[in-house]
Amino acid sequence: MAHVPTLSLNQGGAIPQIGYGVFKVDPAEAERAVGLAIRAGYRSIDTARIYRNEEGVGAAIARAELDRDSLFVTTKLWNDDQGYDEALRAFDASLGRLGLDTVDLYLIHWPKPSQDRYVDSWRALEKLQQEGRARAIGVSNFTVAHLERLLGETGIVPAVNQIELHPAFPQDELHAFHQAHGIVTEAWSPLAQGDLDAPVIGALAEKHDRTAAQVVLRWHMQRGIVAIPKSVTPSRIAENIAVFDFALDDEDMERMRSLDTGTRIGPDPERF
Repeated sequence: MAHVPTLSLNQGGAIPQIGYGVFKVDPAEAERAVGLAIRAGYRSIDTARIYRNEEGVGAAIARAELDRDSLFVTTKLWNDDQGYDEALRAFDASLGRLGLDTVDLYLIHWPKPSQDRYVDSWRALEKLQQEGRARAIGVSNFTVAHLERLLGETGIVPAVNQIELHPAFPQDELHAFHQAHGIVTEAWSPLAQGDLDAPVIGALAEKHDRTAAQVVLRWHMQRGIVAIPKSVTPSRIAENIAVFDFALDDEDMERMRSLDTGTRIGPDPERF
């Protein structure tokens, strides 16, 4: 079983640097897939209300019979539930589906600036943390401008910002802002939904006798980023966590920089 390092959170505690994401995992398959991940050594599970698989995640956690403190569970507030009172109700509903008393991290899933409710939602998350029901709180898909507004109006710094981040879209500016403010950068779609055919990645995979996915995940690790790869294939679930017994050298990391095209595969947070 792989030993997964952790990154400290500015609100206390720590998050494993590799987690298991369940975006687009069928609700009927979530319990099996999360169970496979836990048995493979994953101790961080990332879900969301909109994924409609919180029940399966909770069932897998219950069946694992692990000490609750050994697992790091994240879920997220969906856009339709934004607002102070709405966010509190949505959190209660998520806890019920998960079958848990607390989550380790609760995130605002998208800023959705057109409805202008993310600051109110953030104040609700602050209350949840003060009550101890969300051990840490953060955001997802927030830009520098969104983060600056949160900091300016509330003074509470998110523990995490979970964003689209992969070699073609490394988010250098936003990652640097996070580092300056003690925010952990977490990458969703860290493998760019399986787009691993770049010759640079293939050459590095051959050099290190690793798979292309392992090279990309190792690149995330060495940048100090949390990654939450998703797979339902047992061999790939195991492969994705086996990235802590090799390292990319400085030349390798520089070669990876050549893959930056500034291209998103997901929505623009300013318009979504």
